[in-house]
Amino acid sequence: MLIYHIVLPEVWAAFDTGLYRHASLDSEGFIHCSFADQLDGVIERYYSKEDEVVVLEIESDRLMSRMIKEPSTNSEIYPHVYGPINRDAIVSEKKKKLARE
Repeated sequence: MLIYHIVLPEVWAAFDTGLYRHASLDSEGFIHCSFADQLDGVIERYYSKEDEVVVLEIESDRLMSRMIKEPSTNSEIYPHVYGPINRDAIVSEKKKKLARE
């Protein structure tokens, strides 16, 4: 199953190891991810002031860490990764320019 993680370009550019750790892993215990149909809403809610984001496409079957689908914003079910994301689970990375108002 494909899931998606949104990251700022400068954070992604600093990633240089085999394991990706987002700051939320330390502060909340998991890395926030989304399903494809949730991406636009998440970007609009949390990244509307940014010029660009990087969307990581992750194959959940390849994750070394546990992924749990659980309620989050508006009680909607989101995938959360409880541990670092191993590099070989990331199948693509795409920069997305955001339209600023």
